Amino acid sequence: MTMSIHLRHKIGQGISPRQFMEGMRSLEMKLSRIPNTKEQFRQVYDRFQWEDQEVRRFFAGRNEHGQLHCLILCTDWCPDVIWNVPVLFRVMEYSGIPTEVLIMEEHLETMDLFLTDGGRAQPIALFLNAATGAVLGQWGARPAYIQNVMDEFKRNHADKQADSYQELLDQVYTRIGELYHDGNEYRKVMLQELKERFTSFE
Repeated sequence: MTMSIHLRHKIGQGISPRQFMEGMRSLEMKLSRIPNTKEQFRQVYDRFQWEDQEVRRFFAGRNEHGQLHCLILCTDWCPDVIWNVPVLFRVMEYSGIPTEVLIMEEHLETMDLFLTDGGRAQPIALFLNAATGAVLGQWGARPAYIQNVMDEFKRNHADKQADSYQELLDQVYTRIGELYHDGNEYRKVMLQELKERFTSFE
């Protein structure tokens, strides 16, 4: 699907990971149990560790020939961004892959090429051939086992106008928040998924 999309023109249009972190607002997200989004993001970033040495070795110097570039479509008001983007930043740093953030609202035409179940789910990380801008692969917006919770909800509750829809959706967001809070499990899964993506296009 992503093979025929070229985003060479987007390289250089984003902001750096550091600029994104410094420019973040401090928001409270009650359903996700995040009292301060900026602090939580920084905590995930600062505490990142490689628990699986095989995975760490896989990513070491992955971009030694400078052939890869990463674009991350996201905003600072989505809980999935708060949990997942710090991990993406760390992995790209370690791999030596230049990374920039495209603020979603400023790049909607690009975001709409990478919808999840027809919606603008974020973050979406795009891995490009640095020379041609060809999209080699993508990851996002959540680890698959967490995304499954949302997918199942959408399958069972297609009617967004139903009286109970918002209440049930809030329960889903609460459940997703619990999965992120559950130790380091989501990070382990995420790293394995990223490893699979990279293996697929190399």
